[in-house]
Amino acid sequence: MSPPAPIFAILKSNKIATIIMKNLCFLLILLPYLVNAQWTNRYPKVQGFGHHVYFEGFEMPIMTSGPTDPTCSPDGQQIAFAAKGWIWTMDLKSRIATQLTSSGGMDSRPDYAPDGQSIVFVRDDSKDTDIVLWDLKSGEEQIIVDEPAVDLDPAFSSDGKFVFYSSAVNGNLDIWKIELSTGKKERIIASMHQERKPQPYPNSNEMLYLNKKRWGYADAIEYVNLGAASPQTYALESYWIASQANFDLGVDGQTVAYTWPHGDGYELRLKSMIGPNTSILLTQSKGMPLSPALSPDLKYVYFSEANSEETTELKRISTTGGPIETLSIKSWNFKNPVGQVIIQTKIKDKPENIAARLNIVDQDNHPLFPDQGAVRSEGQNGRIFFYSSGLIALTVPAGKISISAVQGIVTPETKIEVEVKPGLSTTIVLELDPLWDAKANGWYSGDHHFHLNYGGPLILDPEDLFLEMEGEDLDVAIPLLANLHNRFLQQELWNWEKDQNGRILRFGQEIRSHFLGHMELIGTEELFWPWIWGPGYQVYGADDRPNMEALEFAHKHKGLGGYVHPVSVQKPFAPGLSSGIPRAFIADAVLGYVDLLEVACLWSDELGTSRLWHRLLNLGIPIAASAGTDIMSDYYRTMAMGTTRVYVRMEEGKPFTFENYLERFRAGHSFVTNGPVLDFRVEGQQAGQVVNKGGQKVTWTLDLASALPVQSLELLVNGEVVWSGQGLSEAGKKQYSGEVELPDGGWIAMMANGGTVSWPLMDSYPFAHTSPIWINEVGSTEPAAEKKAASELLRVLNEKEKLIEMGYQDNPIPKIKAHFQKARELLEQKSN
Repeated sequence: MSPPAPIFAILKSNKIATIIMKNLCFLLILLPYLVNAQWTNRYPKVQGFGHHVYFEGFEMPIMTSGPTDPTCSPDGQQIAFAAKGWIWTMDLKSRIATQLTSSGGMDSRPDYAPDGQSIVFVRDDSKDTDIVLWDLKSGEEQIIVDEPAVDLDPAFSSDGKFVFYSSAVNGNLDIWKIELSTGKKERIIASMHQERKPQPYPNSNEMLYLNKKRWGYADAIEYVNLGAASPQTYALESYWIASQANFDLGVDGQTVAYTWPHGDGYELRLKSMIGPNTSILLTQSKGMPLSPALSPDLKYVYFSEANSEETTELKRISTTGGPIETLSIKSWNFKNPVGQVIIQTKIKDKPENIAARLNIVDQDNHPLFPDQGAVRSEGQNGRIFFYSSGLIALTVPAGKISISAVQGIVTPETKIEVEVKPGLSTTIVLELDPLWDAKANGWYSGDHHFHLNYGGPLILDPEDLFLEMEGEDLDVAIPLLANLHNRFLQQELWNWEKDQNGRILRFGQEIRSHFLGHMELIGTEELFWPWIWGPGYQVYGADDRPNMEALEFAHKHKGLGGYVHPVSVQKPFAPGLSSGIPRAFIADAVLGYVDLLEVACLWSDELGTSRLWHRLLNLGIPIAASAGTDIMSDYYRTMAMGTTRVYVRMEEGKPFTFENYLERFRAGHSFVTNGPVLDFRVEGQQAGQVVNKGGQKVTWTLDLASALPVQSLELLVNGEVVWSGQGLSEAGKKQYSGEVELPDGGWIAMMANGGTVSWPLMDSYPFAHTSPIWINEVGSTEPAAEKKAASELLRVLNEKEKLIEMGYQDNPIPKIKAHFQKARELLEQKSN
């Protein structure tokens, strides 16, 4: 069926507006910020992404205990959906859900064949995805697409002879089709972008699909006539970073139901291909309406949406509008016998239950989780996890199940295997044995950088974070408000704060100037405006605005400011690699505007960032070492909060408050880590303190504790390794001591690096670094080290200024250039 002729003119007028770079050189200037990452990907790499944080967060299937991805049977009597990692069908009259699949994989995104005799869906084994065909009569399955690449979104042709799907076998997600009788595959839509969710017209060569585009372009629902001599695509809707956008094409080939961004949330809309220039609003939900599906009679739009417990529910709304109806499932008809397991988590030799992070799998290695609460998949180890408050019950398949538990990053993983009997309840007590009691030693932990809601499938409230904080034994959480392209999200949460059970939650702000470098402001009284500027951004792209304006704002408003996820390479001062350093950082840092540097972060490199930090310390600039995961808490595919963190030692006799915590953090009484604990002392002095023995031999001690093996330790004096030793070959504790000759000035610190990557770790390698113990006075320097650092920083500063001039092109930037000149003069003075 072809659309009426006027549609082409209408669609052409809606063609997606894009930002066209003036020349290739400018795109290359921006490139380091598009590929800045340490962790990259767990699934086969998709082109155009430096890391898969957004790709996996936006495009890959999610899993919850409730229904997702609904699709209607051709007769309209049943709904197929994904839940608990399997495919189910539900009779709409009885509301009884019946389990179809039961493999160890995670099944999702089903689609009915036109004759209603089979279903096709996605299977995820935590490393790759396949397309599976399921015969509803026999219960037999066949893997029809098994590429060493991400394969998604299968959809039958109207005659049932073909299955269309999206595959990244050639690098990008393209639209393919497979002929079921022969297995012949053909790529039918390809571009430099990511094409998903093919929806073929009935008995036609026309198609709708999602085009999730790269940086500089808007995401879109697009139309194409593949039968045309020269097929062209036209956008029905387009929007910048439409992360959870989805749609369904009705059996009439005209009606389109789709979810689309609206402000901070999403709305469900209806469009007709006869007049696609307009649409009808069905509902602006307070939640996140996902995966719309039109009924065969076009009377309803079915969709899933998470409730206040972060569990998805099946809902529908009439295509003529009106109230939303929740289709509660009356009973779950499991394929195999089930039982119940009740899990208590405790600290060893203590009676009370404690919160914990749990991972549970059945004998087929299929993840299991409770009926309520958020479920997440972490990409470092490929494990599905959730949190328990200390006592939790799960319905699980009868047979052997494996349970793993940790609390935070200093508790070795506790594992147990349990036999669950059909129809019976089994109670398990897991005792966790942390290797270090931080609070007993005066230390409090913080994650200074993550995001509450940032385009994921959930919409969280701040209170939702406290269970996770308890499960990770995290004392301070600072979620940052940030823009999602041209949307400035959740400003109403600014100044929201809460202290609960000794844990502190405060909001900060991320200033995301991609071109000059990302910054965070914490402890400030007001929001800084604008949140974005510089080449590549709309409206403010030519702003002559140094980053120091935001940092200075933080100081004026009683807060701290600094740079986040700053360095993506391990040797940023090696020739040709300084592009990994934010362009504005060195000028801001040497002029004293930078309070903190995020040394530990999941999406940057700790060793490379440490080497940058060392140069500033060698200039006598006491920048505080910060840490943050930079996770998006509303994603299904995300790491755990607090898996990179900073520990701050509070002053004895002073209460643990946010103000006192920030004061001690800024003064450097801290260490950053993703696992190892470093209690390092020189002549009894700890991080942030001063040892008054410059030019003398001093004694040092180290108490190391780690839940995982640690490869090596390095004692640093002014950034140079003066002693190295082996770490731990297994989880445990170890003491070290020695002597070292100190120079007349500078600093001394301890670093741990390398080892095993497994739970509780979610970073690329174990790492910890203490803040400096200063020699004689805070900010003292050693002349040779200071001169060398100034010379290296000066070289990079000059490189950055040239890149900035190229990026701004003909736009005048006298303020930025004056700022750089001032920093240059200071570095020239110190390097001579």
